[in-house]
Amino acid sequence: MAMQFAERMENLKASEIREILKLTQDPEIISFAGGLPAPELFPVREIEKVAAELIAQDGRKILQYATTEGHVPLRQKIAARMNDKFQTSVGADDILIISGSQQGLDFAGKIFLNEGDVVLCESPSYMGAINAFNAYSPRYIEVPTDEFGIVPEALEQILAATPKVKMIYAIPDFQNPTGRTWPMERRVHFMEIVSKYEIPVIEDNPYGELRYEGEILPSLLSMDKKGLVAFMGTFSKTFCPGLRVGWIAAAPQLLNAFITVKQSADLHTSPLNQQIIDRFMEQYDLDEHVKAINALYGKRRNLIIKTMEENFPDCVTFTRPEGGLFLWVTLPKHVNARDIFMKSIAKKVAFVPGGSFFPNGGNENTLRINYSNMPEEKIVEGIKRLAAVLQEELVGCASV
Repeated sequence: MAMQFAERMENLKASEIREILKLTQDPEIISFAGGLPAPELFPVREIEKVAAELIAQDGRKILQYATTEGHVPLRQKIAARMNDKFQTSVGADDILIISGSQQGLDFAGKIFLNEGDVVLCESPSYMGAINAFNAYSPRYIEVPTDEFGIVPEALEQILAATPKVKMIYAIPDFQNPTGRTWPMERRVHFMEIVSKYEIPVIEDNPYGELRYEGEILPSLLSMDKKGLVAFMGTFSKTFCPGLRVGWIAAAPQLLNAFITVKQSADLHTSPLNQQIIDRFMEQYDLDEHVKAINALYGKRRNLIIKTMEENFPDCVTFTRPEGGLFLWVTLPKHVNARDIFMKSIAKKVAFVPGGSFFPNGGNENTLRINYSNMPEEKIVEGIKRLAAVLQEELVGCASV
């Protein structure tokens, strides 16, 4: 008898980024594809030290099953940081520890979405969220999005005219894939509309502390008066991704739904990994660690933009983010970035074609570039290789 999978498997496909990363295993390829932190900044020795201390002092307890909500001291520290950085008013009881914020996206789909329900998102949006939600067979409406984020007037028109809108997914800070950030006025207007229509919001914030200029802006959660916003954070970008520790902050009714789903999914996040982060934050200065990350990534951002300005054809445009890990490139409309990708691989340089960031397809003349993972000399060489491909393919182009 042939094996039969559930129908939802037809809606799932391998992450294009993960498939591209397989192609970039060749050490000669300079990859701007993955959203990978710089491994040279992982606090390996400090983690080794605190992990050994934890196992020696309380190993049998730490290696046992634990509560679903997570390690209380770590939740207290997360709440304090959120209140300090993002102007929220949360406590430990408003925090659920999850196995990376990607798990939270899957949980959001499980909590809110029935087949045919509508998800509103930016255009483009994070393909990892799209893939997570796809398991629940939603319909996507891409809200018109400009350089300042979701256009509020367009959002209100859609909400007024569209039944079965179950949630809005948004990345207000250094968005993946574009690197754009919503200004304060846009955040306030957005939350006024959300409050009016009482639509749940998934605020994905993996990059909010990775700001290289200007001030950190208040989160959408800080403006939430009706318990509609679920804020998702992670230590993957400010500490290290391999521990898979993230969190959700939300009002009780919403958080309890996530706790119930978490219990059925994996009971709890690794106690050892949680306590490694908690002990690190007790013994070391996480803010100083983040400052070191920002100094390096800011330098790499400046270098990649300078190199692109000097080498890319005039008809190619790109964003200039104030933080985060990515910038977004737009080619002339007749150009397919997937074709450019294959020619770039031949030149030993990689990026992510942009079409997969649009849940309803199209916009194949775009691509995403990551600048956090490559050292400076490879950034320059890689961009020059990519520019050579673009110059070859876009001979004589003047404007997008």
